[in-house]
Amino acid sequence: MKRATVIGYPIAHSRSPLIHGYWLNQHNIEGVYEKMEVAPENLAAYFQSIRAGNPVGTNVTLPHKEAALALIDHPDERARRIGSVNTIWSQQNALYGTSSDGPGFVASLYQSHPHFTLLGKVVTLLGAGGSARAIIDDCLRQGAERVYIHNRTQNRAAHLAELFGERALAIDANQLLQALAETDIVINTTSAGLKGEPALVLPWHNLKPTAIVADIVYTPLITEFLRQARQNNHPILPGLGMLLHQAVVGFEKWFGVKPVVTQELHDLVARDIDPAYKP
Repeated sequence: MKRATVIGYPIAHSRSPLIHGYWLNQHNIEGVYEKMEVAPENLAAYFQSIRAGNPVGTNVTLPHKEAALALIDHPDERARRIGSVNTIWSQQNALYGTSSDGPGFVASLYQSHPHFTLLGKVVTLLGAGGSARAIIDDCLRQGAERVYIHNRTQNRAAHLAELFGERALAIDANQLLQALAETDIVINTTSAGLKGEPALVLPWHNLKPTAIVADIVYTPLITEFLRQARQNNHPILPGLGMLLHQAVVGFEKWFGVKPVVTQELHDLVARDIDPAYKP
C-alpha cells in the first residue's frame, strides 16, 4: 500500500488528508495520506525515508518549504525560480520536487472565473512571501502584462520585482492608488484576515470596477477582505480553491491518477472548516 504525507511544524490544522482521502476513496486506490509533524532539525532524516520509498512522497508546508529545496536532488525550474518546494516524490533513490502553489492558484481562478484570462492583464499582489513568489511566477507564465507588488516592507517587494524582471514592479502606498485603477485582479497573499489577524483594508474606490479580488487565506472561508470586496460589487476568489487545486500535482505523482477538483470535494472541505457552511 502506497503511503504519502504532508509535513509541517505544526501540522494539526492541515486539511490535506481530507482532500487526498477523498480522492483515494473515489478512485478505489489502496493508499494512505497522513499528516506528520516534523521539527526543522529532523527534516533531513525524514527526507531519507522518502528516498527509501516510505513514504513515496510528501507535501511540504510551513516552515519547511525553503529548507526542503536544499535537501532534494532535482528541483524543477519552477521550484528553483521561486526558491521553495511543496511537493516531493522519489524516483530511483533520488528526490524530485516542484511547487504547485502557483498552478493551484491559476487553476482555481480559471475554474471559478472561466471567462477570465491572465493574458495581457494587470495584477496587483499584496505581500512578498513564499506564496507571493509562486503566484507571481505563474501569473507571468500565463502572460500577465504587469504584476505590481505591494508589501509593508518595501525592500522585500523590490527584491521580488528584481527577481522576476521588467514585468514586475514594486510599488509603495502612494503608487498603489494608481496601480489599483489599472488592476484586473488583486491578490492578497499576506496573513491579514487569517483567524486572529486584523483584516486587510483596501482603498476600494481606487480599484478598477471590474477587478476580481482574491485571497489565499481559507480560514475563514470568506475573509473580511473578501466581504469588503463583495460590498463594493467585485467578483471574488476565496482561498480554498487554491488549496484544493495545488493538491492535484502530488496525488498524480504518488498514486498515478490525475484527480479532479469537484464541487462535492469543495463542499466537504468547506464544511470541515466551517460546519455552518452551505453551498
